[in-house]
Amino acid sequence: MSSVVVLDNGGGLIKAGFGGDRDPVAVVPNCLGRPTSSKKWLVADQLLAAESDITSVSIRRPFDRGYLINPDLQKEIWDRVIRTLLRADPSTSSLLLVEPLFNPPSIQRATDEVVFEDLGFQSLFVADTPSLVHLYEASRRPVDGLAAMAQCSLVVDCGFSFTHAAPVVQNFTLNYGVKRLDLGGKALTNYLKELVSYRSINLMDETLIIDDAKEKLCFVSLDVLNDLQLARKPGKDNPFRCTYVLPDGITHTRGFVKDIDEAQRFLSLPDGCSTTLGMPVVDSRADTEKTEDRKRMDMNKSEFNLTNERFLVPEMMFCPADLGMNQAGLAECIVRSVHACHPYLHPVLFESIVLTGGSTLFPRFAARLERELRPLVRDDYRVKITSQEDPIKGVWRGGSLLASSPDFESMCISKSEYEELGSTRCRRRPIKGVWRGGSLLASSPDFESMCISKSEYEELGSTRCRRRKSFQMVGSCHTHSDRSTLNPCRERELRPLVRDDYRVKITSQEDPIKGVWRGGSLLASSPDFESMCISKSEYEELGSTRCRRRLRKSGSF
Repeated sequence: MSSVVVLDNGGGLIKAGFGGDRDPVAVVPNCLGRPTSSKKWLVADQLLAAESDITSVSIRRPFDRGYLINPDLQKEIWDRVIRTLLRADPSTSSLLLVEPLFNPPSIQRATDEVVFEDLGFQSLFVADTPSLVHLYEASRRPVDGLAAMAQCSLVVDCGFSFTHAAPVVQNFTLNYGVKRLDLGGKALTNYLKELVSYRSINLMDETLIIDDAKEKLCFVSLDVLNDLQLARKPGKDNPFRCTYVLPDGITHTRGFVKDIDEAQRFLSLPDGCSTTLGMPVVDSRADTEKTEDRKRMDMNKSEFNLTNERFLVPEMMFCPADLGMNQAGLAECIVRSVHACHPYLHPVLFESIVLTGGSTLFPRFAARLERELRPLVRDDYRVKITSQEDPIKGVWRGGSLLASSPDFESMCISKSEYEELGSTRCRRRPIKGVWRGGSLLASSPDFESMCISKSEYEELGSTRCRRRKSFQMVGSCHTHSDRSTLNPCRERELRPLVRDDYRVKITSQEDPIKGVWRGGSLLASSPDFESMCISKSEYEELGSTRCRRRLRKSGSF
């Protein structure tokens, strides 16, 4: 029996494992790195080894701005993850691959080539992040809620390169409602590098170290203005002040927080800083002394301090304009995504917002987002924001759940189909609704009358076989038992879209199949019909143009 490899191929991290498992086997960086002390490139998990030196490491990523730009580099990383970490044989395995939304066709073709031709997987299924997150959360959600019954959710994916707000209905992502914010974990790390390098010590080349400091020390502020006042306090009176120790390459090869208790003092502050309003301004001499102390320590510094940088960096997710970006904040991005959908979905989507992605791990992220979102939503709508149990592994767990379903193999594209039909077939979504519609048609009482018999084929040829007779099923729905319920259903859908002072009345023909013919028969029996026709002699004299002229006389009916 073949195994299913589930691969969540993010821009920052790769999550890889087998379908049906609770957690992935490997969560490793999706990049290559080379330390300054070595000429060898370290691949994925090698960067996480305790003995590896990540100081001033040069990084090569196959992703840029959220999309795959270097398939050869990605193949090298996948090969190590699949063959070394998972110990899987691609020739006897299927692959469930998670790709970003709106992946260009050229990148899709390059990905399929790597999967089938270079790695040699047996079959492939491609999924997107929002649908897998919705699938996993729907399996854990209680069935008595409105959102659970409607099977709708709004997935907010704060990833490595960008942030998406995507509405999902019945496990399908509504692409027309997806809104994108060009901010992710990479931009926040770069911003923190600039702040630390300008204020303390030059760390512009220390991407992995700054990334670790961001994950351990940054948090989301619930009141930025008052927290900025608190951050001006000197020394131990500052609740946000903490120290991050840089690796020295001898006693420790990884950076770490000097005092964990000191770094978590902000959690004891009240939510809403009314107690800090009216706080006296700090003496400028204290700021001068602090600046002079900082300058004296810069010569051989192996650590740096963070104060207001801890909450100013995640603040960019909510106020990108502060970073000079002409984009809406996350709360407005969510509102725009919801308003792009049908109005009937608005209350359900606002009630089922799901947060995923590594950037949502900042403390107080969900509370701040709800506080920003509440004034933008109607008062009679409920706003409910749910954070995933593990936002980094949430997408992979949804893929693992899908890969363990009994219908998964029928949803995949095999290698033989790829070799025969090319990459286009790999991107076709297998939908069972087409088969079910055919099954419904075959079970209708009028199905036999819609078919072409063998004797008709032998008598009239292939042309008769190609005639489209499926409209007969539509007519039968009108003329038989469904007719009594079809008009009320249509009127119920149309009424909210029409002005209140307009009357809506829908009438079905007595026989919708023969209705057009009966109209033509009535016209042909009118006394003016002969004068409306074009004779053969007129056609021979004037050509086809005269035949197409509309010669109906006014009032002939």
